[in-house]
Amino acid sequence: MSKRDTLIAKYAGDLKNKCKIDADMALLTKVTIGCGPSIYKADAETVAASDPEELERVRKNFLIGKLGLPDSPALAEAVNAVIDTYGRSERSKFRAVVYYMLVKHFRKEGVYA
Repeated sequence: MSKRDTLIAKYAGDLKNKCKIDADMALLTKVTIGCGPSIYKADAETVAASDPEELERVRKNFLIGKLGLPDSPALAEAVNAVIDTYGRSERSKFRAVVYYMLVKHFRKEGVYA
């Protein structure tokens, strides 16, 4: 198994065990690939949920930039809802898992078609 496949399996495990979500593996794979090389860097592979600047980057770069959503308070609310689902006390919130849940939340799977 490649390193990326190993990480995708770890992300699917987080979705199932921590978020109680059965992953669409094809979509999770595409979202993971879309994260690029950041998944291989310890600091970049996770989202620092307690850092307002990090959450703002997720909103601007991913939700607005990648998914093409219009800026609104609903974006920050969705990010917070995803963080709550993942578990605020969960120290390692993998970027690919957070992005996957946001894609599903906004029904933007077509971006990865």
